[in-house]
Amino acid sequence: MKKVIFALCFCLAVLANANAQELKSPNGNFNLKFFLENDGTPAYSLTYKGKEVLKPSKLGLELKDDEKSLLNDFTLTDTKTATFDENWTPVWGEVKTIRNHYNELAVSLNQKGSDRQMVIRFRLFDNGLGFRYEFPQQKNLVYFIIKEERTQFAMTGDHTAYWIPGDYDTQEYDYTVSKLSEIRGLMEKSITANVSQKSFSPTGVQTSLMLKTADGIYINLHEAALINYACMHLNLDDKNMVFESWLTPDAQGNKGHVQAPFNTPWRTVIVSDDARDILASKITLNLNEPCKLDDTSWIKPVKYIGVWWEMITGKSTWAYTDDLPSVQLGVTDFSKVKPNGKHAANTAHVKEYIDFAAKHGFDAVLVEGWNVGWEDWFGHSKDYVFDFVTPYPDFDVTGIRDYAKSKGVKMIMHHETSSSVRNYERHMDAAYKFMKDNGYDAVKSGYVGNILPRGENHYSQWIVNHYQYALEKAAEYKIMVNAHEAVRPTGICRTYPNLIGNESARGTEYQAFGGSKPNHVAMLPFTRLIGGPMDYTPGIFEMEISKFSPNNNSHVNSTLANQLALYVTMYSPLQMAADLPEHYNQFLDAFQFIKDVPVEWDDSKYIEAEPAEYITAARKEKGTNNWFVGSVGGYEARTSTIKLDFLDKGKTYIATVYADANNAHYKTNPQAYTITKGIVTSKTKLSQFVAPGGGYAISIIEATKAETKGLKKL
Repeated sequence: MKKVIFALCFCLAVLANANAQELKSPNGNFNLKFFLENDGTPAYSLTYKGKEVLKPSKLGLELKDDEKSLLNDFTLTDTKTATFDENWTPVWGEVKTIRNHYNELAVSLNQKGSDRQMVIRFRLFDNGLGFRYEFPQQKNLVYFIIKEERTQFAMTGDHTAYWIPGDYDTQEYDYTVSKLSEIRGLMEKSITANVSQKSFSPTGVQTSLMLKTADGIYINLHEAALINYACMHLNLDDKNMVFESWLTPDAQGNKGHVQAPFNTPWRTVIVSDDARDILASKITLNLNEPCKLDDTSWIKPVKYIGVWWEMITGKSTWAYTDDLPSVQLGVTDFSKVKPNGKHAANTAHVKEYIDFAAKHGFDAVLVEGWNVGWEDWFGHSKDYVFDFVTPYPDFDVTGIRDYAKSKGVKMIMHHETSSSVRNYERHMDAAYKFMKDNGYDAVKSGYVGNILPRGENHYSQWIVNHYQYALEKAAEYKIMVNAHEAVRPTGICRTYPNLIGNESARGTEYQAFGGSKPNHVAMLPFTRLIGGPMDYTPGIFEMEISKFSPNNNSHVNSTLANQLALYVTMYSPLQMAADLPEHYNQFLDAFQFIKDVPVEWDDSKYIEAEPAEYITAARKEKGTNNWFVGSVGGYEARTSTIKLDFLDKGKTYIATVYADANNAHYKTNPQAYTITKGIVTSKTKLSQFVAPGGGYAISIIEATKAETKGLKKL
């Protein structure tokens, strides 16, 4: 049901005085105030349950080479209010239906002296706020260049922040937990090495930014619907505790080239006194446009394995030969070079992965390093680096296609661009057509290294537009996209649901690059996943990398049970079992959970949550009464106590609990786990030990009396 009512309703805007408007959320918990300061500067403030969340915060944009920026001298010319309420069905998601319910206030402003028009539109939901700038068609504001967006978020105190450093090129950092006042002193230490990175301020941080006040209010700052605009960071004035937007510049140093009519992305503020509400919020999706694809029947959630982890860890290589100091596509003859014997993407080896996928019920196999050029792909600002259609001599495209089809397994294509964006666009149609001709319905794209054209950044307007172009072009070919190193997602998967995954954060690969913090996975759902699902690539069972890759002494900072839990706590319609088949064969009893856990859901519940400490989630399998529970912890051991009251009353289930053993520890004993099976109902309460860096996973399957015979209640 959809209701749109334009009226001066008592629950909407109330004209307080000539320069102040108020807007309440549908449930009345939030109160937004918009006003103009004495010099005509737009500003707003926000309260939650009577507590101030954002102090008066300024709004506006500074323009380049313009006599008058869009910062002040505004007068209020009109206000419009509305309420909106609908339920919509995502193509895939955590829940079957999503409610989009908000009250809206749109304020129309005219700037004295320039006669320019600007609209600021606020949407207030039951769990937070979204707002954006709108520039209608007008004669005095047509083309303009943004020097900086000056949106403020004025904090009420020295809150606890869960942050990564602001950076124009990477989000692949571990999170730091500190007071706002401590960010400056911790910044240098927080900036760890990456192949492409560019920080900009000693107090600059990235969104999605998680915050917690001293009195237990959780605040999340992010953006939604990032289209044709630069990605927003936040720069902190740590004397006054005010965040201000900081857009990613292009190669010329400009923050955005705009042609009116135009709308900016939404700025979002999600707030609750319960951390679980932050995880469950659908504000980001609701602020995006409905699906623009007429046919979505070809978009399918995927559980896959791949020839990847053995390369990331150094056991195998992407490159076919070690004999070539450089490669020139179309010139280098790979049939005349000596294979290095370590190339993972060879026909026989890939068929082994296909066999494993078929045996254990996986949907697809991803293969990296199949195409020529990996001997000379990185670090030289190389334009013509890959053509995305020419295989190495040991990779039989047709044979693998036919073999996979005979086994009922799909293949996932890999397109590493080496950040040569122009080259990728040059080859994109041919690459996508090649995929379809060979039965590939999904692509993992990558943007490792510094962007070409030179001087551009991974998150500037021009490159954001490239990611969108690749996504929309893929939709023309009915191809699903999983983009790595791209800009962080902002809910665009609602509009283009063929965007089934992104990396855009520090993923599992860093466990092979020295390790990630053991509480990292208790942080990501509060930050990176606010904008959309992540291809985190979980499921690592062998934590000592040197056991199979002798030159790599990295340790995976996780217990095995924690790895199982990630399939539930890290929501994604695209889930990989990332470890080597031989490691799964050593722990087939635990591997059973990865085989059983689905990637399509009808409902999701967040049972426990505290940023960087723990998350417990329960999800209902699509089209069944079966539930799956995952719980991850942080640095400290804990006891998780949960109720299974989300189960159907009067029904009986068999629960299989995969948990940390009492002596488990992410560093010293990560493979210590127990498996317990028993009967549960909606009245069941469970108490479960979680080791440091640990967790647990539970499959809860509806059962008959006969099936429960001989089992005890848990």
